[in-house]
Amino acid sequence: MDRTGLTPAAITALMMEKDRFSQWLGLEIEAVGPGYCRLHYRVTDQMLNGFEQVHGGILFSAADSAFAFACNSHGIITVALDVSINFTRPARSGDLLLVEAKEVFLGKKTGVYDIRTTNTAGDLVALFKGTAYRTSRPIGQDSIDTQ
Repeated sequence: MDRTGLTPAAITALMMEKDRFSQWLGLEIEAVGPGYCRLHYRVTDQMLNGFEQVHGGILFSAADSAFAFACNSHGIITVALDVSINFTRPARSGDLLLVEAKEVFLGKKTGVYDIRTTNTAGDLVALFKGTAYRTSRPIGQDSIDTQ
């Protein structure tokens, strides 16, 4: 539990309730903890590019959501400062992708995160790195409603 009295799971549930884009992507949260999130989703035909591979924007968006859930898990409203992604292998319709976000550094005002997307064989599909800025505002129902 953080200083707001909310667990990482409660924070993620509050965020996910309002996050229509993550809902649309079909993201399923498997585990959350301080500085951590693991989720999965299945690639659908609507997520494919012109080469019938998952669109890079889908991979980026799913990783960005896992990043958001991990960096906000401490109960402080946290936003992205800088992100980058490397695409390492294609995924196709029907593939189940696992996204795991891990905090590698947490300071007073910034955090650094490593987010890996893998397929069911454990092969790396994308590597996302994010730097986050920690505001001084605590997360609560009111902060979720007003963002």
